[in-house]
Amino acid sequence: MKFIVSSSSLLKQLQHIAGVINANTVLPILEDFLFEVEKNKLTVVATDLETVMRIQLDIEAKESGKVCIPARILIDSLKNIPDQPLTFNIDKNFGIEITSDNGKYKVMGENPDNFPKEPAADDTTSFTITASALITAINKTLFATSNDDLRPAMTGVFFELDKNGLQFVATDAHRLVRYKRKDVSGPRSDNFIVPRKPLNLLKAAIPANEDELTLSYNNNHLFVKHGTTQMSCRLIDARFPDYKVVIPADNPYRLTVGKSDFQSALRRVSIFSNKSTNQVALSISGSELQLAAQDVDFSFEGNERMKCQYNGEDLVIAFNAKFLIEMLSAADSDEVNMELSTPTKAGLIKPVEQDENEDLLMLVMPLMLNQ
Repeated sequence: MKFIVSSSSLLKQLQHIAGVINANTVLPILEDFLFEVEKNKLTVVATDLETVMRIQLDIEAKESGKVCIPARILIDSLKNIPDQPLTFNIDKNFGIEITSDNGKYKVMGENPDNFPKEPAADDTTSFTITASALITAINKTLFATSNDDLRPAMTGVFFELDKNGLQFVATDAHRLVRYKRKDVSGPRSDNFIVPRKPLNLLKAAIPANEDELTLSYNNNHLFVKHGTTQMSCRLIDARFPDYKVVIPADNPYRLTVGKSDFQSALRRVSIFSNKSTNQVALSISGSELQLAAQDVDFSFEGNERMKCQYNGEDLVIAFNAKFLIEMLSAADSDEVNMELSTPTKAGLIKPVEQDENEDLLMLVMPLMLNQ
C-alpha cells in the first residue's frame, strides 16, 4: 500500500486526536494510530478503549488498506519535517517507509486487525448545538468537576436535556456550576454524564465557531460529529447527585463587585493564605469589602480592602480563594453578584449581565473561619 499526504496537514490533524492516547497503556497497540486508506481519503483513529477519536483528510492513493503506526515517533518526526508531500509505503509485514524530499525514514507498524473496534452508534437519540455553545459550556463547567475516582459521578459533566433547553452541571461537593442554554433543546427529557477527558479533547479539536455539531447518545456512549472529526466516548455509569437540593432558594444579602478587581485582590491576598485551605475571609460592611488571609505556621498575613455595593447585614465569611478565582473566570460580565446569607451557608455567584440564551449560576461552600 502506498499513499502521498501533506506533512503539515497530517500533523495538524493528528495533533487533534493524539491527546486520546495515554502515556502508559495496558495494550501496546493503544500507543498507535490506526490508518485506513480508501479512495483518496485517509481516516486516522486513536483510542484508549474509553474514548475514540477519528479524523479524515484527502490524500493521493491508488489502493486501499490499513496499518497501525506508533503515534509518538510519527508525531515527533512530522514536527521536524518542513511542509512538503510525504510518501508512505507499507509492505505486507506492516513495515512503513516514509519518504520526504531529502530523507527516508523507517518504522515498524502493527497488524490493524488487533486494533480495538469502535462502539456502534445503535439506538441513539440526537440533538444539535453550535460548536461555540458547546465549548462555552465545557469551559464554564469542566473546572468544577472532581478528581475523586471514588465518586465517579462527580468526575464528569452532567448533561440534562429537555424541550426548553440544555443544562450542564458540574460539582466536586465544594462548589457547583450550573450552565443553561435556552437556544438548544433535546428531543426529550433525558440526562447523562460525560467524562472530563473527552470534553477536554473536544475543546481542543473543535473551533469555537457557529458550525452545527450533532451529538448522539445511547445508554453507554456519546457520539460527536464535526466535519471530518468524530469522537465517541463511554458515558459514566453512575447517578449524579441531586444538585437542586443544595442550591439555596433564599440568600437575602447581595454583594455586587467588579469581577477583575475582586479576582486580582483574591490572587494577591491568597498568596499569604494557608496552602492547604487557600482560605480568604471576606468582611463586608456598607460599601467596603475587606479580604484577609493568614498562614499561622509561617506568620504570613495579607489584607486588602476594596469598594463594593452591598445590601445586607455586616458579614464575615471565608472561602477557598482558588475556587473563587476559577469561578470568577467563568463569568463573562464586568461585575458579579454574590448572594449570601450566613457564614455557614453556601454563597451563590452570578454574572450581573448575561446573554438572553444563557444562565450561569455558581455555588461555593464556605470554610470554617479561623478564630
